[in-house]
Amino acid sequence: MGPHPAVAAIRLAVRRVLHDLLNDHHASADRPASGEQSPHERPPSPLVLVACSGGADSMALASALAFEAPKLGIRAGGVTVDHGLQPGSDQRAEEVVIRLRELGLDPVESTAVTVGREGGPEAAARDARYAALDAAAERHGAAAVLLGHTRDDQAETVLLGLARGSGIRSLSGMAAVSGGPGAARRYRRPFLALDRQTARKACMVQSLPVWDDPHNTDPAYTRSRLRHEGLPALEKALGKGVVEALARTAQLSRDDADALDAWARQAEASVRDAAGLLECAKLYALPPAVRRRILRQAAIEAGAPAGSLFARHIEEVDRLITGWRGQGAINLPGKVVAQRQGGRLVIRQG
Repeated sequence: MGPHPAVAAIRLAVRRVLHDLLNDHHASADRPASGEQSPHERPPSPLVLVACSGGADSMALASALAFEAPKLGIRAGGVTVDHGLQPGSDQRAEEVVIRLRELGLDPVESTAVTVGREGGPEAAARDARYAALDAAAERHGAAAVLLGHTRDDQAETVLLGLARGSGIRSLSGMAAVSGGPGAARRYRRPFLALDRQTARKACMVQSLPVWDDPHNTDPAYTRSRLRHEGLPALEKALGKGVVEALARTAQLSRDDADALDAWARQAEASVRDAAGLLECAKLYALPPAVRRRILRQAAIEAGAPAGSLFARHIEEVDRLITGWRGQGAINLPGKVVAQRQGGRLVIRQG
């Protein structure tokens, strides 16, 4: 008799991701950095870390990784991040470490972070968490970090992007594979096609203890309100299937956004003069979606933080090209200034 369907589903999702990871790993081995390595040599078995809060999604992910990784010759470890936002959070983190070790994961560690205030509490906690995960991956030489985001999380992310009016990239939600500093494919999300209930069911039938973060039900947090009020209201008004439809929207939007990003990268060189400055007339001739991507990238390269650069900022810069009336410089996040000078658009630190 095979495993429970929920357990089988999460293991299959993790197995697919690990196979992809091995393909990446072996492909990199076939491109040695120097001529000293034999073409027949393989690098050491890759290490994969699971980011685990102790909640149902990440505990289900940890258990599936612990089951599947040894069969593929992959080393599996775990890391939990203590945000320090609740009394006893350090004790909770140590309990998660114990559970991960009981699953057979090694190395396992808890890392404490200080959550700032920039961008709001949810964004600040996310930034601190990813910085800690990046540091842990670098410290252990991990090939990848697995994250337990589900299809429900994806639907919430799409709705939050829609509410912000941030454009098609926000509607594309979370990527199945995304990067960290110097590692373009560090983060892998095996559960984006699985619902949250499947992960919880898998924990229940395996008798895995889970910790329910009280922040997930705290109406002070936007995502919590969306999860417990917004999405149920949408399903009541529109019928079941809203979560699945939003997840499909994310994938379609990502495909479109990737294509437009590629077009913008190709077009960028053609709108710069010999000195590398952006020429307003050539920018004006581009489709708005392509032009605004070039402007956004130029602002980021000048020092504007990507997470603080919103559609309204880029629209203001865009008006220096499409609605030029002699207006002054535009102030952007990160003390970056954009201004039009003699038919050129100059974006630099102010």
